[in-house]
Amino acid sequence: MIPSRRALVTGAARGIGAAVAQRLRRDGLEVVTADRDAGCDLRFDVASGELPELGEIDVCVSNAAVTDTIAPAHRMTAEQWNLDISVNLTGAFRVIQACLPGMRERRYGRIVVVSSSAATVGLPAQAAYAASKAGLLGMMKTVAAENVRRGITANAVLPGLIASERVKAMPAELFEQLQSTFLPSGRMGEVEEVASLVAYLASEESGYVTGQQIGVDGGAWLNTLSLTRSGRSDRG
Repeated sequence: MIPSRRALVTGAARGIGAAVAQRLRRDGLEVVTADRDAGCDLRFDVASGELPELGEIDVCVSNAAVTDTIAPAHRMTAEQWNLDISVNLTGAFRVIQACLPGMRERRYGRIVVVSSSAATVGLPAQAAYAASKAGLLGMMKTVAAENVRRGITANAVLPGLIASERVKAMPAELFEQLQSTFLPSGRMGEVEEVASLVAYLASEESGYVTGQQIGVDGGAWLNTLSLTRSGRSDRG
């Protein structure tokens, strides 16, 4: 009989984090939610707050992040840079590090970090965000390598443009620009689609998958240029 697994989801008050928590509960995991804001089981700042005892966590989904630091690199302040790095990268490491001793002792663990497509292609006006999300990939691969013989996997999901509350609230003209560039499939992704991938990587069945970075972006970075018609490559 498979023992009951306990999962931690950070940044779970809304958006992708909330969808992941809901999906993991549906899959039978005991889920502990955490956020800086009210509304979750635990409330703490991943970057600098005191962390609770996390030794009993079997599945760590590191999702907490700040996403709204907007400034070109030549005008980005030290405070803006440090905020994204401290929350998105250092905060993720602190939480994962706190979970690892218990996982290593039990010789079982699933670590899933929510990175971004910006980690691999950059994002103008968000150098700090892109750097923090790219840093997660190097950290994840290192944790995977250090723990591959202890039954612990570590993987990353890289969402593209997802229909979260924040994205839905963007001005219509900005959305139209993004749609023409980043949505070759003709739609945004749904938070539940990201949660489905996270759920697989958090499952017992994913034990042979580790050190991987997997995009959830509707083919945003495919070359969909057509030489026969503008913006269309879905028909021969």
